[in-house]
Amino acid sequence: MEKAECGGAVTALLKYALENKIVDAVLAIKKGVDLYDAVPSIITDPGEIGGSAGSLHCGTVLVSKLIKNYIGGAKDLKLGVTVKGCDVMGILELAKRDQINLDNIIMIGVNCGGTVSPVSARKMIAAKYGVDPADIVKEEIDKGQFIIMTKDGQHKGISIDELEEEGYGRRSNCRRCLYKIPRQADLACGNWGVIGDKAGKATFVEVCSEKGASLVEGAVKAGALETSPADPKGIAIRAKVEGAMLKLGEKWRKHDFSTIAENLWDVIRDETSRCIKCYSCIDNCPVCLPIKIELTKGTTMVPVGHLPPAPMFHMRRLAHISDSCINCGQCEELCPVEIPLALFSHAVRVEADATYHPKLGSAPYKN
Repeated sequence: MEKAECGGAVTALLKYALENKIVDAVLAIKKGVDLYDAVPSIITDPGEIGGSAGSLHCGTVLVSKLIKNYIGGAKDLKLGVTVKGCDVMGILELAKRDQINLDNIIMIGVNCGGTVSPVSARKMIAAKYGVDPADIVKEEIDKGQFIIMTKDGQHKGISIDELEEEGYGRRSNCRRCLYKIPRQADLACGNWGVIGDKAGKATFVEVCSEKGASLVEGAVKAGALETSPADPKGIAIRAKVEGAMLKLGEKWRKHDFSTIAENLWDVIRDETSRCIKCYSCIDNCPVCLPIKIELTKGTTMVPVGHLPPAPMFHMRRLAHISDSCINCGQCEELCPVEIPLALFSHAVRVEADATYHPKLGSAPYKN
């Protein structure tokens, strides 16, 4: 695959799966009018798979709710899908709620160091790189840098740390994420661990399930994919890169959670006083599945017709989703009044994890 970033294994596997009726369709992300425009696409023609090759760090689409809302939860068709960590978690949470049929899905995971909001990416590129965002034809996150390539082939990279210290860089939820290699998918693929003369020309593939193993074995037998054992040095480097990303995530958790450490509920009350009750946070959350019921006067805990809504509106939402918040950031990114909703739900989730599962780390408010 000439368009692929690291060998083309992901696109080759998806193409093989379509050609051999292992899946009926593939859900992938294609570039729209530019690299800031990530377009979810259903692909049924194997010849179109190449159009989804390559990463789009400036696309912040969450595929799990797309599967539920527009593909019937994959209950009536077999679906191949490329996923990052939060996509996998969203799919698993919806499967728990009987909204997605996991038996009909093959998940090919990709390493993810984080994504950048398309709006802030444009501002960042203009301000920090001194380049017209419209002139960028490719971007990537590699070796701790956000790297851009212009139409005339010039490359320029700036340290992620430097960008984020100045308020640019990855979305805040991505900074806190500790799920960089999605091993709950059937395969976990990417360039971390590909070294030597194979760098940029091969894909590191971890087989994580019987379904994933079967897909790889079939593709190799059909001549659609060529494999070789992973280099031990590459395995060590892959672990080192992942470890560095996890340390960075822990740093940002400590930084972000410390801002609300002493008075979380006061902060929530103050921040949510801007709420216009548009329900975007509910509609776009892959975990929150509201149940429609008939209400009579006096039966609701949250009075209707009032703006901002009573604090109980947000308390109930947090109670509803925080034990399974996947830190995808959709609630915060799509909030029209910029309430840091993902910070709140993620902090409560991490607090619960630390309380009931001590091996997962310490409580965020006590760091």
